[in-house]
Amino acid sequence: MKDKDEGIAVGQIVAAWGLEGAVRVYPTTDFPERLLALRHVWLGSLSGPRLEVTESRWQGTVAVMRFASVHDRTAAERLRGRQLVVPRQELPPLPEGQYYWFQLVGLEVYTANPRRLLGRVTRMVRTGAHDLFEVDRGADQPPLLIPALKQVVRQVDLEGGSMEVELPAGLEEVF
Repeated sequence: MKDKDEGIAVGQIVAAWGLEGAVRVYPTTDFPERLLALRHVWLGSLSGPRLEVTESRWQGTVAVMRFASVHDRTAAERLRGRQLVVPRQELPPLPEGQYYWFQLVGLEVYTANPRRLLGRVTRMVRTGAHDLFEVDRGADQPPLLIPALKQVVRQVDLEGGSMEVELPAGLEEVF
């Protein structure tokens, strides 16, 4: 997803909230609840401004956050559309067999049997039902959308840069 030096995106500022500088933040992390625990974030990248979080709470599906250096609605409006990032080392560890999205983007995807290269994961798509891997198969073919399900994803090798899948019957023919 992002290079190590850029940090990992955890949210995007979507609007100002109220008159005193608060912002609405749409979570872009696998763990949205962690937004409320953050004490500081960076704007855009780790080389961007560091913002001290003074208050955060949920308002429906977005977090309302207030930063020490943002005091009015005008300043908050200027932040609209900006990503909030944190250093990679601040991410909570995951249980064995679970991965962050940024770790999976870029992996080569192979079928399990027979072993055949399908393409490379270009992004993750959140659908509500279950997540999908978008796999680029080359210029002459549309991307393949593969369900991010345990019965489909047989193996992930982060060190080797690959993922092995067992496609549901007929999935490739849909495209």
